[in-house]
Amino acid sequence: MKIVLGYSGGLDTTVIVPWLRENYRTDVICMAADVGQRGGVDRLAGKAFASGASGFFGEDLREEFVSDYALPVLRAGAVYSRKYLLGTAMARPLISRRMVEVARRTGAHALAHGCTGKGNDQLRFEVSFAALAPDLRVIAPWREWEIRSRQDALDYARARGISLEGIDVEKLYSRDENLWHISHEGGPLEDPGNAAGADVFIWTRDPAEAPDAPLEIEIGFEAGFPVAIDGRALSPLDLLLELNEMGSEHGVGRADVIEDRVVGIKSRGVYETPGGTILLAALQELEQLVLSRRCLALKDALAPRYADLVYEGLWWTPEREALDAMVDSMMKHVAGTVRMRLFKGQTTVVSRHAPASLYDLDLASFGASEGYEHSDSTGFVKLFSLPQRAIAAQKLAAREAARANGRGSDPAGTPRRLVATADH
Repeated sequence: MKIVLGYSGGLDTTVIVPWLRENYRTDVICMAADVGQRGGVDRLAGKAFASGASGFFGEDLREEFVSDYALPVLRAGAVYSRKYLLGTAMARPLISRRMVEVARRTGAHALAHGCTGKGNDQLRFEVSFAALAPDLRVIAPWREWEIRSRQDALDYARARGISLEGIDVEKLYSRDENLWHISHEGGPLEDPGNAAGADVFIWTRDPAEAPDAPLEIEIGFEAGFPVAIDGRALSPLDLLLELNEMGSEHGVGRADVIEDRVVGIKSRGVYETPGGTILLAALQELEQLVLSRRCLALKDALAPRYADLVYEGLWWTPEREALDAMVDSMMKHVAGTVRMRLFKGQTTVVSRHAPASLYDLDLASFGASEGYEHSDSTGFVKLFSLPQRAIAAQKLAAREAARANGRGSDPAGTPRRLVATADH
């Protein structure tokens, strides 16, 4: 028997390797995905083999992550819990798919992950496995073993002589990092009454300490995909890296979120998503220029559903494919440039230009325009207000009927009680 383990090199997966070998009497093949976290995966091979792995696959998935996962989520406008731009959630289906591919290549019979029983990631991985490889067994050590704390895991590793080099044994926060964001949970952040201290943030400057001069940048889009900065064509990966750097310098992209995990627990996460925050704001401004009112309403209704889908791990579903097809249809003509200003943690629009803009300057002007007669609105206003006039007429008829029957009523049409009074 062989097991493919999703491997990060952190304490949990370092301990899982020997635990799987001891409890399942099996070879463990570690698969580590580089989705843009610091250090990549090159340094992890030695750690994996030192902890007992029989094989290691280090996968550079950065380009694919940005092009095929982050940007589709961006185009859908998907935001969870009003502020979370789904950085961790959108990476899981990609990692899951690659784990399945490694399992097929190596002849493995099972897949394993290091997710806890309280979090969302267990669902994201296992729903993906169910869609892509329902025949493979799934092993979740956190739901089986007797390790109950970080100290238990440290003791387990030390008892077996496993090196903890590179692992922060005094770790205060639980973090997940990729090209789209870095998240922070745990420690003092578990109490929503505690402010996120300066020690939480790794990417972004404190907005109060950001440059005193704003930075203006122009982002170019084609079919809703970002393709250029200040007129320079860039790959999706390079474009995101540049925006991350610019946004971080100006303190853009911090979000403190109370979210509802899929298992029903409210939790708190603090996120840094500088490039994604800039891109979402810019794309929405371009959409306002190009999409019709009803298309905008449809997209706004679609976005929360797409966000729920990604958050819940339902990427590999016909629903996601159908939603993507709808987004593709709506975004065909969303092309142009948007100039954004970054300043002290804020990103605001400066200007927008689009070849397919629905904005007609002649029509938008309050003055006379060739294509619009002010008098034409008379009938429109009369018809638009017809339901309100019908309601008002019904109320008036009710008041008149009340008077005719000898009952008074208040100005809103509600009958009032007549009270006899006597002189004293």
